[in-house]
Amino acid sequence: MCAKIVRLESPEPRAAPPAKSWEHFPHGADVGVRGLGPTREAAFEQAAYALTAALVEPERVEPKDEIEIVCEAPNDELLLVDWLNAIIYEMATRRTLFGRYAVRIEGEKLYGRAWGEPIDIARHEPGVEIKGATYTALRVAQEANGRWVAQCVVDV
Repeated sequence: MCAKIVRLESPEPRAAPPAKSWEHFPHGADVGVRGLGPTREAAFEQAAYALTAALVEPERVEPKDEIEIVCEAPNDELLLVDWLNAIIYEMATRRTLFGRYAVRIEGEKLYGRAWGEPIDIARHEPGVEIKGATYTALRVAQEANGRWVAQCVVDV
């Protein structure tokens, strides 16, 4: 469950988002989001980029505000769902989009940061509304090639 969401002033986001290592996968009327990376943290970050990309092009979002998100769950799968749902909650309640992410995982806790800005309908041209991350197709694992995958279906 998400433990803390704090708005921080004077953000210092990464210079640029990392190279795209995410994708969407089809699932009926909903959207599958999948993050891939050399570490579990990178896969979680990329899953968040995939979430944003279901709404808008992440590159269109300027990193003006920073949100800190701390979640805790007994396993990686539930931690991913909590992380994505915390991002969805922040986007909905603050009417904000996020286009940069950073994640650190220690044990059962995720320490995340998201940088973004208020939604500008004309400039961002959002597509769908995401209602929540689900347990459908939920998977967090290290593959045989060493790459991590973090995925689930989001309800749109």
